[in-house]
Amino acid sequence: MSEYIEQPPNLPEQPITVKSVVDSPTIQTEHFRAKYAGFWTRFWAYTIDLLVLYAISGILIKPIFRVVGIDINNPSFLLFSPYKVTALLLLLLYFALMTKLFGQTVGKMIMGIKVVAKNGAPLTWGAVLFREVFGRFISKMLVVPYLLVLFMPKKEALHDVFADTVVEFEFVYEKELHIGQRQQLEGQQLQE
Repeated sequence: MSEYIEQPPNLPEQPITVKSVVDSPTIQTEHFRAKYAGFWTRFWAYTIDLLVLYAISGILIKPIFRVVGIDINNPSFLLFSPYKVTALLLLLLYFALMTKLFGQTVGKMIMGIKVVAKNGAPLTWGAVLFREVFGRFISKMLVVPYLLVLFMPKKEALHDVFADTVVEFEFVYEKELHIGQRQQLEGQQLQE
């Protein structure tokens, strides 16, 4: 073996800059952010919302159908009765309008949680419709997307992922502790 190392051709000889860390004290910063709502809080809020919707339906929709003479239980089109279609529209309107206007439904108000955009901007109609109509429809059909709340780091369901939203507590905050180092770099020139 030879101890001679041949320099590769076609490499220009330039000074090499070496950066060294001079003073690196540890910096600790505290930050408070709203706590994300978990599965059970969201479940109870949704249950309260369903109770509100059943009450509205029983007080307003069913009497109208009975006065007009439309049968509530008899399916007429693809196994859906006119009452079920009306109840579905009421559910979608309730969730979409309450979320857009107030950021929360009655159940979310009682549980102290709200829907917010991930970027902190006000909720847009597009995000609300995508979350509350299309996303909720898909989640309701498959059921499993609701369970994503248990595994996602920001406790998002599939309809939250679609709409870039998160559900946070209104008045509960978590402390985040960030530990870092301040680095000052000093350049030095070395010659080959």
